[in-house]
Parts: sequence; structure tokens; C-alpha cells
Amino acid sequence: MAYPEPLERLVQAFERFPGVGRRTAERLAFHVLRDEEARELANAIQHALAHTKTCSVCCNVAETDPCAVCSDEQRDARTICVVERPRDVEALERASVFRGRYHVLMGAFNPAEGTDPRHLTVDRLRARVASHGADEVILATDPDAEGEATAQLVLEALETLGNQAPRVSRLARGVPSGSAIEYLHRGVLEDALAGRREVKLRTRPG
Repeated sequence: MAYPEPLERLVQAFERFPGVGRRTAERLAFHVLRDEEARELANAIQHALAHTKTCSVCCNVAETDPCAVCSDEQRDARTICVVERPRDVEALERASVFRGRYHVLMGAFNPAEGTDPRHLTVDRLRARVASHGADEVILATDPDAEGEATAQLVLEALETLGNQAPRVSRLARGVPSGSAIEYLHRGVLEDALAGRREVKLRTRPG
């Protein structure tokens, strides 16, 4: 017997979440139906949708535009740390190891999963650097295959700036291969930033 239409719609909504299959979606749907806190969850989702926006400068998720980091004059606007996702910003901020600005790509380059350059904010990063300049761009993508491909994509975009291209560095290899930025300990992140290495562009300024 098929589920009632409202329940089936809820199951299908959960199925659209990353990494959630049919079975997990069904468990979540039934949990929501029998949990009195479901209304609180629904209210929290509506509140998040209504009160979050994308920062027009760094593309991070925020309450204001520009976000708190981009609005902070105490931050180094000439040093931009490029990360894949908003949770990477949260990890670096929680560790208190970086005092520059960020740029969030909103994903990683992975054609096998349907993510190509048009889904990322690489063009917005290039335009940002071209318009406002930067002394250094730090590539802080994850140290896995997708992260390396994403870093190469960003590198190639910055190379097209020619004499306007900033110095580009990559996090030190102290970051464990195959790991994710969001799960790294403060000390690992601090060492990775301190030991970052410069990445040579094919076209260098002056």
C-alpha cells in the first residue's frame, strides 16, 4: 500500500538531501510525524530561509550583506582565503587562526556528481580580485581529489588576470590527505596556514 500523498511528499523531500536514500528518508519522515518537536523544526527552517542571505562580497551565508567578516575593518582585506563551503569558514573562525577575508566557492569541482565550474563562484572571485585587488589568495580547498581539481580551477582563473594576478599559496601538506577542512583540529589548521606554500602562476605580475 502506498503512503498517503502528504507523507510521500515528505519522504521525497528528505530524499533530496545529500547522502539520504529512500530508507533513511522514510525513517526521518516517520520521526518527524511522531515527534512533537516537528513544529519547532519547521519553524527553524522557515526562520533560516527568511533570515539568511548570500554575502555579495565573499558568497558566504550570513544574516547581513555584506557579512560580518567582510564588514570588519580589522580584517586584512588584501588576503583572501578560498574555501569550498560555509562550514569551512566556520571551522577556521572557530580555530581563530586567520585574520584575513574569505571567498566561498559553494562546492567542489566534481563533474562525476554534476558539479562543474558554472556551479561554483570562481568567476566572482576572479572579478573580485580584478576589481579590488589582493596581495595573496590562499587556496584552502580540501586535500582530496576534488579539492585539488577545484584549486587548479581557481588557479587557472587567476592566471587570466595577467599582471593583476595576486600571489597564490596552498595550505601546507600538514593537512592529512583525504581529510576535510571542517573536521581539522585548531593546531592542524594553524600549522597549515603558517606553512602554506606559494603556487606559481604561469603569468606573474610585472
